Amino acid sequence: MQSIIQIESLSKKYKNAEMYSLNNVSLNINEGQIFGLLGPNGAGKTTLISMLCGLVKPTSGHFTIDGLDYQHHASKIKKIIGVVPQEYALYPTLTARENLLYFGSMYGLKGSDLKDKVIETLDLLGLLKFADKQVQTFSGGMKRRVNLIAGILHNPKVLFLDEPTVGVDVHSKTAIIDYLKVLNQNGTTIIYTSHHLAEAEDFCSQIAILDQGQIYAQATPSALIESTKDARNLEDVFISLTGKALRDDI
Repeated sequence: MQSIIQIESLSKKYKNAEMYSLNNVSLNINEGQIFGLLGPNGAGKTTLISMLCGLVKPTSGHFTIDGLDYQHHASKIKKIIGVVPQEYALYPTLTARENLLYFGSMYGLKGSDLKDKVIETLDLLGLLKFADKQVQTFSGGMKRRVNLIAGILHNPKVLFLDEPTVGVDVHSKTAIIDYLKVLNQNGTTIIYTSHHLAEAEDFCSQIAILDQGQIYAQATPSALIESTKDARNLEDVFISLTGKALRDDI
């Protein structure tokens, strides 16, 4: 299986920070995988994703996405990736349709192709009848689904998801996960972060567990469980590797 993301000795130390947020991480993510990046608060997940998306500059190290070097091809990389942040990246006073037409145009989509894509995805995620309602009137689950659509209108080769089902009802969660599985089956590689370990165990084909800026383990969910003493599920593996200490921070 061919690697679509290659990460070599990637590190990040923020200005005035005492410790590295990410420390000498190397990782290959294969094309077509649903790859889970899991870890406690402050583990380095957000820093790693932010670097891969071009939002944060590495302190050292190197990575490529689909063979494109981030140092020389950042603009090309941005065209082939989709990003769905945990926070809603939507304009609350615009309708769902208006939001999606705007974000689609930002990716270079236009005309009937964009309009048809918006209608198609709203329909697939059960939102077509609400297309012309303001997003500020939507429930959390509805906003989460619109947020997802905004990141995939341009059919990205790689999709980054940060807590895609946080704070949603079970029906919205099911709709989101089912849609993501279809995207993956159609060729989109998915990089996923979440604190929902049971969801990750079922959803991901490969998982890396990060803590203190380093990768502690990487394998399929079943292999991680089998290789961890007395582990019954991914949560047991997670606790075994990262400990039980609280990770509160301010």
